[in-house]
Formats: sequence, structure tokens, C-alpha cells
Amino acid sequence: MLDITLLRRDLDAVVAQLQRRRNPQPFLDVERYRALEAERKQIQTATEGHQARRNALSKQIGQMKGRGEDAGALMAEVNGIADALKAGAERLEQLQAELQHMLMSVPNLPQPGVPDGADESANHEIRRWGEPRAFDFTPRDHVDLGAPLGLEPDTGALLSGSRFTFLRGPVARLHRALAQLMLDTHTLEHGYTECYTPYIVNGEILEGTGQLPKFKQDMFWVTRGADDGDAPQAEQYLIATSEIPLTNTVRGQILDAAQLPIKLTSHTPCFRSEAGSAGRDTRGMIRQHQFDKVEMVQIVHPEHSAAALDEMTGHAEKILQKLELPYRVMALSTGDMGFGAARTHDLEVWIPTQGTYREISSVSNCEAFQARRMQARFRNAAGKPELVHTLNGSGLAVGRALVAVLENHQQADGSVHVPVALRPYLGGAEILRA
Repeated sequence: MLDITLLRRDLDAVVAQLQRRRNPQPFLDVERYRALEAERKQIQTATEGHQARRNALSKQIGQMKGRGEDAGALMAEVNGIADALKAGAERLEQLQAELQHMLMSVPNLPQPGVPDGADESANHEIRRWGEPRAFDFTPRDHVDLGAPLGLEPDTGALLSGSRFTFLRGPVARLHRALAQLMLDTHTLEHGYTECYTPYIVNGEILEGTGQLPKFKQDMFWVTRGADDGDAPQAEQYLIATSEIPLTNTVRGQILDAAQLPIKLTSHTPCFRSEAGSAGRDTRGMIRQHQFDKVEMVQIVHPEHSAAALDEMTGHAEKILQKLELPYRVMALSTGDMGFGAARTHDLEVWIPTQGTYREISSVSNCEAFQARRMQARFRNAAGKPELVHTLNGSGLAVGRALVAVLENHQQADGSVHVPVALRPYLGGAEILRA
């Protein structure tokens, strides 16, 4: 959530920054905001006047009573002021709630160096690693390669509908091995603490990281019946990423500066009800309603978040390098960044049968945007509470890593070469075959 003092200090500058995101519809109803702010100021000014008048009257009443004079008229005026103050306080609370609700749907402001553009076509390539392989045979896609190894889209569709996949045998083991490699690398080499999180969270937790209220329709909602005699449970949600529970672990806290940075990682399934546009990536595992991801989260001092973004990007890159997969790093444009991000780096892995790079990790610096929603703070050098900065990134999307390994390391006979770093997790196997 944006700092409302930014809007009060220079609304036009904030609107100009929001316009850099190139959304067809304005993120902020400026006229409504101006009206609410004008009324808020009027009530606060009136409140100050009422309070000053009440204080003056109270002093007069005390003096009159001391002289034995009748202060009834002044006391009646004080009672009227009390009623006006109560009404003003109630209206001010309503205004603050509406302003808060308005701000909850406004995205983060892009940092100055973020490329301007409406969509992914304006993304800027930072670097690339590895060269796409030149095959001396016609490569098969991951669905055809995976079928003999236990990749079963039809079984997934039978059980749950479209965009679900069932894994069995060798490919299921490969999926698990990839997640284990990622977790071990991040915990043993990159200094993250491994976590196991709930997969179901409360609504206010999603508000903290920015999924609610704006993206409710993208979530899977969970409801359950009440136990005997109990009231029904509040609406809950399946997580779209473990960024949600990991980041919220500092919700409502004031940390010691010495605790920073906090570096957390977790392997979880992720659930998104709108996984892609109709007709796009309907074949295979590129876009799924349920997919696994190893997530990285850092909670850092504001002065260190820019460096942390580069560090986390490198951590995700390390996994792709261990898997011997060609990739490129992209700086996302203002129109392609996520709701809570101030700056984002995407890692895109080469997919041979598509002849292009596809996103496998997105690493974002949210600055204080999420922390303000969560009220996550630390004590600065002056001993005063200050908002932390939060960052999150995929390290990596496990299903897309599986797709990339199958396609990039396939052999002419349909077997799959196992990258050296992955072999200890597959019993030392150098080749994966049915």
C-alpha cells in the first residue's frame, strides 16, 4: 500500500508515476480522492476548533462556578460541542476507511530506472547465460517426452479438470529431485532458512501481500462447515505462492535491526484459478491451476533492498546454471510488473520446442508496499519504528524446471540426460528413461 502522505504532499506526482504502468483504466479515482481528502481536512479543522472552544468554555465554567454564578448556558454549549465532536469522529472514521479501501487497490509505484512500456514487449534484457542447443534430430516437447516417464495430463484432467497434471514414477521422482536441489542450494549455499507453511490462509494475510482485494477472482477460495454448535468459519484461501505466508511471518512486528536480513525459503504447491488466457499453453505443464514452487523471501533494511534484489536474482540463476539450462534475465517494464512490485527481474529459460524463452522465476523488490499493509517494522538507528522492505522470488517454479530439463536434455531415443548437480537426488542416474 502506498504511503498516503505521498498523495497528500504531491498527488499529481503520484498519479504521473501510476500512469507509467500504462493501465487502460486509472488506478485511482482522483476526483473522489480529492473530495474525501477535502472533507477529511474540513472535519479535522472543525474538530480542532471545537476542542479549543470546549477547553475555553470549560475554563470559563470553572471560574463561574468558583464565583457562584450560573454556568448552565455554557454547559449546554459544551454538551453540544461534545455531540459535534462525536459526529465528526464517526464521520472521520468512515472517511479513513474509504480512503484505506481506495488505497488497497492502488499498485506500487515503479522505481525511476524501470523501463517504461505497456507490456512484455518493452522488457529490457540484462544478460543471458548459455547457448540454446542445436539438435541433430527433431526435438519432442515435454508432453511426448514425459508420457513414457509417467507424465499424465489425462489422469489429471480426469481427477480435477483442465490444467491439472498427474505425475507417476520416474517423472514424479524428477519433480521431487528438482525441488530438493533448489531447497538444498538455497539453504546450504545462499543462507535461507527452510520453512514449512500452511497452504490455506486467512483473508487478511492475502491483504498483507497484495492479493486481496484486487485479485480475489484469481484465488481458490476455501469454505468448510461449522462443527456442532459453532459458527461457520471465515472465508479462507489456498495460497497462490508461499510468498504469502512467508512474508506475513513478520506481520505486526517491530524487529530489532540486528535481525535483518531475514531470508526464508519454502517448497509448496501453489493454486491459481486463472492460470492463463484461453487457448494459450493448454498443452502440458507450462500453465497449471496447481503447480509447485520453491520460493525465496527476504525481509531487509530499506537501505539494502536494491542489493538484495540483485542477490536474489543471482540465487535463482544459480539453480538454472546447476541444471545446465540456457536462460536470460529481463528487467520488466512498468506495464508488465506485478501489483506490489517497484522493480522486477524475470528469469526466462529456453524451451526448445517453442523456440523461445519462457518465465521460470520472477524476483521483485516491493520496498515498503507490503510492509505498510502488514505493519511490519524494525527499530532504526534512532530507536524509532520504520517499515522494513520485502522482496520475493521464485527459486524456481518446479514444474517449469521439469519442462526445461526434459526438453533441453532430451536424447534422440527419448531418454533424458541428467545434469550432474541433479544426479545425487536421482540415485546417481546419468540417464532418465522409462
